[in-house]
Amino acid sequence: MRTKFFKILFIGCFSVGLLSCDKEKGKEVSPEPDTEFKFIRILVNDEITKQVSLVDPVTLAVTNFEAQYAKTALYGTQAGRFGAIVATSNNHLQLFDTGLEGHGDHVDVKGTPKFGALIGDSNKPTHFKSKGDEIITFNDGDGTLSVAKQGDFHTPGSKMKIINAGNVAHHGAMTKFDNGTYAITEKDGSVAGSLPERVKIIDATGKTLFASTVQTKGIHGNASDGKVSLFGSSSGILVVESSGAQRLVAHPQSFGTAWFGTILEGKGDGKFIGYSAAVGAYLIDVKLNQITPIIESTDLIQVKVDYAGNHLIALLHSGEVKIFDLTTSAVVKSGSVLVATAKDETQKPQIEATSRYLYITQPKSGEVLQVDIKDFTKKTKIKVSPTPYRLAILGIESSEAH
Repeated sequence: MRTKFFKILFIGCFSVGLLSCDKEKGKEVSPEPDTEFKFIRILVNDEITKQVSLVDPVTLAVTNFEAQYAKTALYGTQAGRFGAIVATSNNHLQLFDTGLEGHGDHVDVKGTPKFGALIGDSNKPTHFKSKGDEIITFNDGDGTLSVAKQGDFHTPGSKMKIINAGNVAHHGAMTKFDNGTYAITEKDGSVAGSLPERVKIIDATGKTLFASTVQTKGIHGNASDGKVSLFGSSSGILVVESSGAQRLVAHPQSFGTAWFGTILEGKGDGKFIGYSAAVGAYLIDVKLNQITPIIESTDLIQVKVDYAGNHLIALLHSGEVKIFDLTTSAVVKSGSVLVATAKDETQKPQIEATSRYLYITQPKSGEVLQVDIKDFTKKTKIKVSPTPYRLAILGIESSEAH
């Protein structure tokens, strides 16, 4: 009997081995799990209170923390481990550590979730970017940049370093190139108001490496793939290369006076998404100088690129969500997920998405709605703070531990 038992066990293991080989060859063995990735977290802040909620979307556990200020902007760092909480009117930046550190094929857990020690106390930090292990803010109050490295995030008493590029105060923005230089807006005073008109390239000391060669009638919105940076402008899309070369790409004639005040980064070199509430969302291909529609609509609340960078998620006032493949611009999923939101509503739902789920704030009920991307009827309500304001996806799309 024992001999037969081991034969059966051996055959069973051999069969499993064959199934594993089939999987390696690209044959689907089992369906995708009906859960979120184990190492994804959702950070949610509040409009009225200082409460910050960290949601584990697999267990649905919610851990609450208290930030320095309410009604702040939330961002994730490029590596996914940290979130940034930016209080512009209070001249303050805090970092939040999920404790999840990605290592390519697996994720390590580095302690428990907590606030970092580093503080940003610059003059109206407004625009945030993360590149590699560095975080950057553009400070509207004086036109400077503030930067810090991840290695200092838990160093007691550490503060962000100021880079002074000789700017005046304005509502500006910046990007960082792969070669370590920065593209930063500047205001020459040719247009009334707070918007800048030009972009120059500086080094880490603030020294100008390449002066602006293109003047616009106002800039807002920016993105970069590390090689080229795009800035939204009423004069056209300003393309700035790390070499210093600059040019404008014209908007479609149908735009009239509309222009992209928001630029998002898609996955892949030279692919970006331009967004305007007046016309919708468009794919921008800077290599071909082409602007093609993804969704043309005046009913959009938000458009967001999903966490993996493969899809554009569009949330409409009607309560409908449309998901577009950024490779083809084709709709891959659409359907109603919410009741309609009035266009004059003061606090509207905010949306983010992983490859598996949508996450949408519900400001009136104090919840975050988790929606299965494969089946919009599968919804889970997660109670967070009284009036959820913004949310950010943190962590890594992985379930593989060390």
